[in-house]
Amino acid sequence: MTITLDLKPEMHAGLLALASASGMSLEQYILAMVENTVRPHSLSPQERAAAWIESAKRFPNTSPLTDEAISRESIHGDRAAK
Repeated sequence: MTITLDLKPEMHAGLLALASASGMSLEQYILAMVENTVRPHSLSPQERAAAWIESAKRFPNTSPLTDEAISRESIHGDRAAK
């Protein structure tokens, strides 16, 4: 089935940025959003868990943040000392 969406330019740009950040095409990203919205209502808990694991495989494999990147000082800057 094919669906045509008439998106406002800012919504198109926002979705495109989210898709790109997730390592997916816009079509893949929107399809994943729709599947995640519809599927949970018709699946057993085991099927939902398997679907979640499968969908997680679509995201890029990135390295974890360093301790410095998540330190209080890094997040709050000058306000961390207060």
